[in-house]
This record gives sequence, C-alpha cells and structure tokens, in this order.
Amino acid sequence: MNIHEYQAKAVLKSFGVPVADGVPVLTLDDVQTAIDTLPGPLWVVKSQIHAGGRGKGKFIEAEAGEKGGVRLAFNKDDVMAHAKAMLGNHLVTAQTSAAGKQVNRLYVEDGADIDRELYLSMLVDRASGKIAFVASTEGGMDIEEVAHNTPEKIITLPVDGGVDEAAASKLCDALKLDGKARADGMELFPTLYKAFTGKDMAMLEINPLIVMKSGDLRVLDAKVSFDENALFRHPDILELRDTTEEDEKEIEASEWDLAYIALEGTIGCMVNGAGLAMATMDIIKLYGEEPANFCDVGGGADAEKVAAAFKIIMKDPGVKGILVNIFGGIMKCDVIAEGVIQAVKETNLAVPLVVRLEGTNVEKGKAIIAASDLNVIPADDLDDAAQKIVAAVRGA
Repeated sequence: MNIHEYQAKAVLKSFGVPVADGVPVLTLDDVQTAIDTLPGPLWVVKSQIHAGGRGKGKFIEAEAGEKGGVRLAFNKDDVMAHAKAMLGNHLVTAQTSAAGKQVNRLYVEDGADIDRELYLSMLVDRASGKIAFVASTEGGMDIEEVAHNTPEKIITLPVDGGVDEAAASKLCDALKLDGKARADGMELFPTLYKAFTGKDMAMLEINPLIVMKSGDLRVLDAKVSFDENALFRHPDILELRDTTEEDEKEIEASEWDLAYIALEGTIGCMVNGAGLAMATMDIIKLYGEEPANFCDVGGGADAEKVAAAFKIIMKDPGVKGILVNIFGGIMKCDVIAEGVIQAVKETNLAVPLVVRLEGTNVEKGKAIIAASDLNVIPADDLDDAAQKIVAAVRGA
C-alpha cells in the first residue's frame, strides 16, 4: 500500500526523523491555513499523487501552466495561485499513464536552504535476505539517469538486525557526510531502520535527503509503501489509504481477496499463482499481443469468487479477449469451470474466451464447459491457449 508524501513524513517524524514543517491541503480553504501557519519567506507547493517525477511532470490542462507538480512560491499570493492551478487538474509524469493523475491533495511546506542533495532508500533485498540501504551522492530529480549512466555512483549496503555504528559510518562515507551532517547521519540511519521495520515498510525512498547550509540533514521528500500482508498490525497506517489513487477494479478485487493488476493490452488473464501469471503474460507477448490485466484467484477460491474475478476483468474496456489459464492443485478445475460459466451467463460475454485447465478434476472441469453450450474455446496446453486467444482477438 502506498501513501502520500505528507503522510510518509508524518510517520517518519513520529520516529524523530528531521522533516520540514508543512500543512496538507485538500481544499482551497486549507491554503490560507497553510499560509498563516508557515512563516515563509519561501513556500513549496507540492502535488500529492502516488507517482514519482512530480517536479518534472506536466499538467494536461492549459490553465495549470508548464511549471510542473512541485512549485516554489516567494510570496503568499503565489502560494494561492499555485494551489488553484494544481488542485483538480491532471498531472502527467514518467510514472503515470498519458491521462495522468488528478491532483486532489497538495502539501505546502517550508522552503529549505539547500547545500547538497543526496539519495537514500531502503528496501528488502531478496538476494541477501536482508534490509538494504541504497545511497548516492547524486540525489534529486535525475536519479534515474544516474542509475542508468553512472551506476557506480550508487552503493547498496545490506544490514542485518539493525544499523550499528559501523554500518552508519559506511553510509556516512558513501554520502560523503562530515561535521554536523555526519553526526546527524549517525543518528538518522538507525532511526530510519527502526521506522522501516516497526511499520513493516516494503520500500522507503528519500529523494532528496538534503544537507542544509547550516550542516543539518533533512528529509526533503519521502515515498513509502507498506507490506499489505502486515497491515493488520497497523490500523493507523491502513487509515492513510487513499482509494482515489487506486484503480476501482483493484479495490473491488481486494474486497474479494483477489490480486488484480491493470495493464495496457488487449487480453485479460485469469490465473492462479504469480508464476503462472507471469508465464501467461509472457507467452501472450511472444505471440504478438499484450495482456490487458491479470487476476490471480489464488488457491482456495469458490465458484462465486471466480465469477467475481471474471467480472472484474471484463470491466476493463481495453479487453478484447480473455484467457483463463488454471493449474488445479488446491484449486479444483471443476470449481473454476463453474465460476467461469456463471460469469459468462451473467455478463453476456461478447469477446472471445479461451480456457485452459490442467490438474485436479480437470476432466470434470472440461465436461462442465463442454456441456454449457456457450461460446468457449478449449485449449490443450498453454501454448495452444495463447495462440488461440491471439488469433481470436485478431479476428482469425
């Protein structure tokens, strides 16, 4: 689960991480509160969307101007003008679709006297089985280019069980911190580890982490995502969820305990298991088409849940055909077949449907589909299924 920058900073601040003062803005009425609360003389008005690259982003609407989703204001009138330009308009960044994301929230923050911009993030390093820090002296809006062109400027440091003095010192060395900034770093890095593990974060990105001209370290931007499997331990974090930033189909899928991911192709995929989902999407691409989405029904779904998954897939207007690819282990093929038939009848399916079943009760499942008298194309294996759905979508 992702949260907004201002929410991430509030979480970090609760652990003692140094962040600037700021005021969240949900309506234009809140802008005046921000102006009155923050002393200036520099304010930063930030669009709050679940996507990176806001500073380089552009608004679709002409009245929003060309200044991007993060703007400096040197007087109170500019704060209000920027807020009016941003709120309700669609911001396009490198991490959004061409349609962008509507800006429903802003964050007005105190300006900072910046000396250097650094990059710091934390994630779960699957290779080492540890939490790892990723650090670079080249922080700011061009970090992606740094990673691509000069990867040697980015270091990764796995840590085990916490950040001791030696690990903190290595991070300070990697970021070339000295004096007051080094002293701050020796305190900051263990604190970030405590926040990361204490709140079951999946990723924490601080870009930039700044060294101020006073020598102090400050978190200038923060992006945080949480392990959804651990949210039951953190009701305070769950309350921060902003469903307006999520695909309605993904929200509905979560209510059924389904894993749904929206993509941009033409073929909807119903699968059970992440590995099978990847294989299904790969073979669709191999034969020249693109997946429109995939919905993982997991291992214990009943016919009603399968039908719900089918309906969610069909809500995507880009779907021109559906491939059901199920390997029945715990999940039985006859249950899948009953759910598919139920959904086809209820949705008056008007696009091609290819079904490949294998595993437990596979013959029962095939018999259910064959006896339905519905326009369902059976497939013998995954390769056969992929070729058939691609041909059907193309009208062959």
